[in-house]
Amino acid sequence: MGMKNHLKMSFPSLGENVGIARVTAASFAAQLDLTLSEIEDIKVAISEAVSNAVIHGYAETSGQVDVTMNLYEDKLEFIIVDYGHGIADIEQARQPAYSSDPERMGLGFVFMESFMDQLEIESAVGQGTKVRLVKNFVSNSSH
Repeated sequence: MGMKNHLKMSFPSLGENVGIARVTAASFAAQLDLTLSEIEDIKVAISEAVSNAVIHGYAETSGQVDVTMNLYEDKLEFIIVDYGHGIADIEQARQPAYSSDPERMGLGFVFMESFMDQLEIESAVGQGTKVRLVKNFVSNSSH
């Protein structure tokens, strides 16, 4: 399946950039014939992933967040990368109630998983985290 479009953005880990990433992801997804609720799902998942990078990835420090958006014939792929603290235990981080920050609900990955079709997390402590989100769709256009 060939790639039809892609976009890469890099920005500092500031809270205000979460909204920019969310709006950009929604605009990118809007190239497809998706329902409003599907686009909303993507916005929530991207918000969570980018918020995680900003809040957990860098905590007290600041750094860079990279978001890559790829459009294929049959799916949308979003890759969110930070170069921060990393996640010591990914399985634990994927549990519904887990959060390394007691102020937060810890539903990030559970949300992402419920809103997207695929969630992959790669992380190394002290090196950062890469989150890959995929939304599958059935193309209505015949080529």
